[in-house]
Amino acid sequence: MEEREVTILLVEDDEVDIMNVQRAFKKNNITNPLLVAHNGLEALEMLRSGVIPMSPIIILDINMPKMNGIEFLQELRSDPDLNRISVFVMTTSNEDSDKINAYNLNVAGYILKPLSFEKFLTSVATLDKYWKLCVRP
Repeated sequence: MEEREVTILLVEDDEVDIMNVQRAFKKNNITNPLLVAHNGLEALEMLRSGVIPMSPIIILDINMPKMNGIEFLQELRSDPDLNRISVFVMTTSNEDSDKINAYNLNVAGYILKPLSFEKFLTSVATLDKYWKLCVRP
């Protein structure tokens, strides 16, 4: 069975976190294309314009300017062309309301950003294993 390469869209406004994800991909030998949007509006524009191949996986921060992660999820889930995209929240927000809202909007997982880079590496490696196990149309 041939493994299809899945594009990852990172929706994150913090440049340090973006660099950490890029470093974690490199250290974990993750070769999936990684595209970055700095807020929810930019991510929606990228998805709707066709810049990103369909059926990407999204890694989403909650706390962002212009359109936060929950607002992005609401818009994504209301769009019939985008509502089936898998989304993992990776955020510093440990607020129960954010977790409940995210899961009510059908996220595949909610991951708290770890404080250490080693824990962050482990989190990204776990995500990589997960999306490789999933059968995608």
